[in-house]
Amino acid sequence: MVTLEVLREKMKAQLELDKRIHQVEVNADTIDEALADAAVQLNTKVANLEYEIVEKGSDGILGMGKKPWHLLVYQNPSTVKKVTKLASDGLNIDDSSDEAEVIQDRDGMFYVRRFGSDINLKVIPPIGEGYPIELKDVINEIRREDTLDFDENLVKKYVKMGTGGEYAVVGTYKHIKAGDALVFVEAARDEMKAAITVHQPNGSGADASADLIVRSLVSQGIYDQCIDMTRVMEFVDNPVYDMLYDVAFAIKPVDGRDAYIAYNFETDPKNLRAKETESGQINFKELNQIQNVIADQALAVKMLAERGKAGKSIFGRYLEAKNGKDIQIQLGENVRLDRDGVTIKAAIDGEVMLVNGKVCVQPIKYLDAVNNKTGNIKFVGTVIIKGSVAEGYRIEATNIEIGGTVDPSQLIATGNIIVRQGIFGKGKGYIKAGKSLWAKFIEQTTVEVEENVVVNDYILNSNVTAMKNIVVRGKRAQINGGHLMATEEICARYLGASGGGTETIIEVGIDPRAKRRLAELQKLQSDYSIKYNNNELDIQNIEQLKKRLKRVPQEKQNVLTRLIQENKKYAEDLDVINKEIDMIQEHLRDLKAVGKVKIEETVYAGVKIYVRDLLDEIIMDTKNITFSYDKGFPTPRHGPYEPPSITQEDIDGIATT
Repeated sequence: MVTLEVLREKMKAQLELDKRIHQVEVNADTIDEALADAAVQLNTKVANLEYEIVEKGSDGILGMGKKPWHLLVYQNPSTVKKVTKLASDGLNIDDSSDEAEVIQDRDGMFYVRRFGSDINLKVIPPIGEGYPIELKDVINEIRREDTLDFDENLVKKYVKMGTGGEYAVVGTYKHIKAGDALVFVEAARDEMKAAITVHQPNGSGADASADLIVRSLVSQGIYDQCIDMTRVMEFVDNPVYDMLYDVAFAIKPVDGRDAYIAYNFETDPKNLRAKETESGQINFKELNQIQNVIADQALAVKMLAERGKAGKSIFGRYLEAKNGKDIQIQLGENVRLDRDGVTIKAAIDGEVMLVNGKVCVQPIKYLDAVNNKTGNIKFVGTVIIKGSVAEGYRIEATNIEIGGTVDPSQLIATGNIIVRQGIFGKGKGYIKAGKSLWAKFIEQTTVEVEENVVVNDYILNSNVTAMKNIVVRGKRAQINGGHLMATEEICARYLGASGGGTETIIEVGIDPRAKRRLAELQKLQSDYSIKYNNNELDIQNIEQLKKRLKRVPQEKQNVLTRLIQENKKYAEDLDVINKEIDMIQEHLRDLKAVGKVKIEETVYAGVKIYVRDLLDEIIMDTKNITFSYDKGFPTPRHGPYEPPSITQEDIDGIATT
């Protein structure tokens, strides 16, 4: 069973994990260099990074007074979650690419171009099952009327190995400059791109090389960083003559991202999903509708606004970018801002919510009822239920208050539990409170509390344990059937029932937990002793058989060995059990609590009352009596009725918690 304490421990562990922020501090001459350095340290991409400027850098004057940028760089929470999820699934994560590379078949390709007086060859080998190029096709392309010479062995090598994506010289030809390709440059009016128009070479003229195209662009004032060399090389490989072909593009300004709040919880309750079983079926009792947080847990982080990144036109002119807009952090109830000024943390335990754009933590969860619409409830605060709790559900919280009745369910609280009506356990109900329980009545339910049980009507056929008092008050105020244990007092108007019926056992002046553990140990002691003695008889019988026959079958010898080993283990276990029994009995003897049973009206015949170790079996109805411990008597001492020691203020305090 997952208790509230287990939930708290899990959440504290998660909080510690959250504190391990993925961040580094870096120093560099520029912001870009700092981000590149941080990407290597954090093993991620620059696109996944966020940063804060700790200290601005400066280029100085003529190199004097130059100061590096000092940045605090951390990974975007969304990408951290993604990587964590993949890692938890046992996957190997390669953050360098978004998609796995898919190998596709591709035929080999070659290009023969004449640059200047040289014949140049570019060979791209096939991929996968692609077809390789034929040597004869390359030779036929190289061998023209104006070809002077070429190295056939070098061509064979390149056909086989490729040229590494570059053009390689393999021969010469009779070059006539008048026939060279002509390159013209045309720039757009808005200076955002430039294109070339190339006239096809004539006769023995040279093709347009990448160097020729770049020189033509630069000579027209095109900023070299704006030239797209991929486009240039594509043109060289597959020229498009007498048409505009874009090869240079402005470096567009990038506006800074606006500041925003990154939430560590689901802000839309509609997106909360029920838990699924391993087979994929939905568990409708685990609807997962409450997002619990504990004090000091990080709930959200403000991602700072980014500065815009300026661009350049194709002529190198400055293109201004907008800086991101800042936002103000708005705090709701029961949250606080961390020392870093950007992290919102919970100030208390409770349920995190986004209300009117503000992060808040609510320490109280209000529900109309607990049923198939809510599922089981697990909350690190107080749960207040207006109506009733349907059968078969579980509520775990700090405090629980129920306005209606409780059908067979499990209520577990680290604090108090209040049931305004009553509890119908039907033999399956279970209530556990770290402090006290208040209810109108309790039927057929197991109850364990660390302080007091206060009932307004009756306790019927239930097993109730309280480390302090059990008090049944009101007009009826009856205890009938079951086993009730309390360290200090058990008080009621009526104890048992006229004519007998279900056995009623009352114990006071003891430590209920220790008493229960003692009973468990004594049962184990009895069971182990019986097994040990039975084994001893079997061992003696086999030993006597060995003396008579001098030798017994191997099967009997194996049995003997097993029995001896079992008894050795039983003896060790019994030694441990006996020591723990002695410790518990000494603890019970040393208890300072005297223990009293106080009955205002009638104790009916048949009730068994234990005060410490003294038993009083009631043989006739008795009125207005208090049972207490007296060391000099073999049974509890009888005295006049005494009012409960627990004050009305304590009782009311429980009921109004």
